[in-house]
Amino acid sequence: MAKQQRRASDKTPPDKGRRRSLFVVVSYDIPDDKRRTRVMKILKDYGAHVQYSVFECDLRPQDLKRMRERLDRLIDKQQDNVRFYRLCEDCLRRTQIVGRERVEPLKDFYVL
Repeated sequence: MAKQQRRASDKTPPDKGRRRSLFVVVSYDIPDDKRRTRVMKILKDYGAHVQYSVFECDLRPQDLKRMRERLDRLIDKQQDNVRFYRLCEDCLRRTQIVGRERVEPLKDFYVL
């Protein structure tokens, strides 16, 4: 097993001018406390918790698919709202932050 650490701010080296990963901002509005906590725990497996209901995720396409599958099984489609915003490389470079910039670092993970 190879130990790796990823952060939302890490950039994947370009592959012919393109990112190999997808930068996705995930926001959610979930009225049920228990379900909201479970959604937050799932998202912590994939990205950095940057605001109360917002995560920034730097994902491979298969990781995005797996994250969506896990969330689809959990959320109540009549009550909950989860949004995925993909940012292109140019949009990511133009991101501006006003105020506190601290981002929670991602935990170590293992690639099997």
